[in-house]
Amino acid sequence: MALTDMSLDALREYRPAVDEPDDFDDFWAQTLATARAAGGAPAEYRPVTDSPLASVDVYDVRFPGWGGQPIAAWLLLPRGAREPLPTVVSYIGYTGGRGLHLEHLLWNAAGYAQFVVDSRGQGHDTPDPDAVPTPQFVGGFMTRGIASPEHYYYRRLMTDCVRAVDAVREHPAVDPARVVVAGGSQGGGLALATAGLVGDAVAGALVDVPFLCHYRRAADIASAGPYPELVHYLGIHQRDQVENAFRTLNYFDGQHFATRASAPALFSVGLMDPVCPPSTVYAAYNRYAGEREISVWQFGDHAGGRASQTREQLRWLAERGLPGQALGG
Repeated sequence: MALTDMSLDALREYRPAVDEPDDFDDFWAQTLATARAAGGAPAEYRPVTDSPLASVDVYDVRFPGWGGQPIAAWLLLPRGAREPLPTVVSYIGYTGGRGLHLEHLLWNAAGYAQFVVDSRGQGHDTPDPDAVPTPQFVGGFMTRGIASPEHYYYRRLMTDCVRAVDAVREHPAVDPARVVVAGGSQGGGLALATAGLVGDAVAGALVDVPFLCHYRRAADIASAGPYPELVHYLGIHQRDQVENAFRTLNYFDGQHFATRASAPALFSVGLMDPVCPPSTVYAAYNRYAGEREISVWQFGDHAGGRASQTREQLRWLAERGLPGQALGG
């Protein structure tokens, strides 16, 4: 792994020209209003009675997302904690889903409730019935429906993420004033987008090595991960689809969500990350409108700071009045 992007000093000053769609706010206001009006079955929380865990209560959740469609999630509550609880809403990395509830225990151990959101079409438990095939589809989600913002895959997924916040804030075990969105890579990009779309409905954002930022730069320099899928697609369609593809992506760029976010945010970046290059992270971070801090991992690849970043997150949350709750406290 090598340092192939800008120097840290250059990254701190990096503010690329942004061609924001004139109707960006209208597009997302209409998208979310339509999703909320679609209704769907109310959020359902089914206790997992066969869990081997002795200190965590687990619920298998379905809540209404895009089009009112049921989205799977886990709600994990530390047993014995006083309610309502500070809560972390977790979004998942590319091609992953919510997995098993046994994979998500750290936040409970730290005294938080956790709401783990499945990714439609990527996770095992949530299909994507509205998927629009893409000509010359290259095997991932990066180009699915890219011919128009209305049909692009991430319109549906980002809407699900916002609706997850809507759902969890209504649960009686959750303190709606202490909800934090979090994720790494794709999950980081989704946490950033959600923070920009829900305003003060969240109290903080943990945005690790975020994907879905500064697509134009990412297409030029990312050497691994999902962005090469975009390059492959554009290579096939470079005579007639390049401008249209980037027009669609512009509605889903973390740079635009960042300027609309008001919650305090802790970002992280790996300076040797070939998947989400540092300049794409800083392009969003430098535009973030709320209070912001970034953990820089000089020799970090796409894993960033690993467990050391989790330690930074716990410190950062506590400093902002969002500590976990002690059992029985």
